[in-house]
Amino acid sequence: MIGELLLRKGIITKDVLDKALTLKKEREDKKIGEILMELNALDEDTLYNVLSETFSLTLVDLKKERRDESLLCLFPASLMKALCFVPLRKDGNTLMVALSNPSDLYEISQIVRFTTNSDIRPFLAKDSQIREFLDAKGMKQKEETVLHETAFERELGEASVEVLDTEETVEESEEEQPFIIRLANHIILEALRREASDIHVEPYEKRVTVRYRIDGVLHVYKNLPAKIKNSLIQRIKIMSRMDITEKRVPQDGRIKINANVNGKIKSVDIRVSSVPTIFGEKIVMRILDREKLFLDLSQLGLEEESLSIFEATIRKPFGMILVTGPTGSGKTNTLYSAIQKINTPSVNIMTIEDPVEFVIPGINQVQVNETQGLTFSSALRSFLRQDPNIILVGEIRDAETLDIAVKASLTGHLVLSTLHTNDAPSTIARLIDMGVDRYLIGSSLLLVVAQRLVRKVCPECISEDFIDKRVLLSMGFSENELNEIKLVKGVGCEACSYTGYKGRTGLFEVLKVTSSIRELIFSGATTDEIRNKAISEGMITLRKSGLIKIKKGITTVEEVLRETTA
Repeated sequence: MIGELLLRKGIITKDVLDKALTLKKEREDKKIGEILMELNALDEDTLYNVLSETFSLTLVDLKKERRDESLLCLFPASLMKALCFVPLRKDGNTLMVALSNPSDLYEISQIVRFTTNSDIRPFLAKDSQIREFLDAKGMKQKEETVLHETAFERELGEASVEVLDTEETVEESEEEQPFIIRLANHIILEALRREASDIHVEPYEKRVTVRYRIDGVLHVYKNLPAKIKNSLIQRIKIMSRMDITEKRVPQDGRIKINANVNGKIKSVDIRVSSVPTIFGEKIVMRILDREKLFLDLSQLGLEEESLSIFEATIRKPFGMILVTGPTGSGKTNTLYSAIQKINTPSVNIMTIEDPVEFVIPGINQVQVNETQGLTFSSALRSFLRQDPNIILVGEIRDAETLDIAVKASLTGHLVLSTLHTNDAPSTIARLIDMGVDRYLIGSSLLLVVAQRLVRKVCPECISEDFIDKRVLLSMGFSENELNEIKLVKGVGCEACSYTGYKGRTGLFEVLKVTSSIRELIFSGATTDEIRNKAISEGMITLRKSGLIKIKKGITTVEEVLRETTA
């Protein structure tokens, strides 16, 4: 990009650029500007004057610019050297940063935002000046030493993690503990503090990136030196009881911890998955925090009409209820809430899950173990000899499991399960594709619930929003509604990490299999015909559920458009 820019301005010739690009293939660690300067095709002053003009960034002289050197502890020195940037000073919630490559502005701004919760005001500075400045401040130590000298290192002493079901207890605050142990613990603790649902540890050629999924969206937390990636990944594998000698195939593990989070001891399960990539093993940790599990149907986001239908149906003595949606849409939470609602001493509830995410008192929960032959289908067969009233199947993955579940629902059992479909009406077509006869579907199916999760507007920084009326009309709002509706958004604050969102709620589409819907299934009606009939009978679609929550000021137009179609 920079080479083409210099070519268009007539500063270099095409022959020079071609030569530089050829050298770049052999020297991947070098930037194209550095190579052009080595070829004497341009000088540093010319290069940075062009970059300043093109990207509208003020060019500063680090030797004369006012700096607050205490800010250097905010970032690992290795990261500042890798991306060639340095913090200058802070004004309120804005951090002034000098960088040498405008192409890195987005990545640096993400790092600044999620490391310091600050906005960024970028300036341009020469590569040579930034490196000279960092070297002058004694930032040439080994990677681990550098990290020890930063504010990030000091964070590692703030809390403790007790790793259960292993032979060790790790206290993060103990200075004698190896750095990599304390680093792994800190990454988990910070995820709990930020209420993340997943931790991604991603190895790349020149760094290892840690990202947190917060309210369904991934955010960069830290970029760490590549030299520590193997040690960090190995530590996580040890904690989760994986085979550290096996790096060529995916593995699954589990960590059970007691953690001191903001002065409160929490017991948390973490499901761990590793996958080999070209730069090492990627680790994803799913945090299973029981405190974040809402076992109250009324708190999930169901509209009153939909909630009434759902609660009435789960009290039926037999039949099948399916909850559909993509991975991470809250299906398990909905199922747990449903069985908790009907969990009484007078009924026998059994579940088969992969894995059992949360333990619910009074319910017999079984975990799939395919290596020992315990699959969804084999467990279901055994369940039928255990005198169950209600059976929960974590997921219907194959035709055999579906066939047994349908037959169980027709022989006096209430069966609840999940399926991956786009909406409620298309679930019927999916069941037919999996080999179930239309008559059996119509006879067994009671209810289909499709759901999505959207982020809620942060209540601490909520403000009025303004959207083009044409967009609102295209979404499904009427002209009359436009005169009454007041749109809101979050402007961003410390409470929501400057995202404008805090927490999530569900969008629900509840399809009740009425006698008329059943007749359509028997007659071979299309998905569109079933959908239209259900809407005429009062079904609230996913999009309509989203519009209701926009009108109530719960979420934003952007969130509903992201998760639903008209």
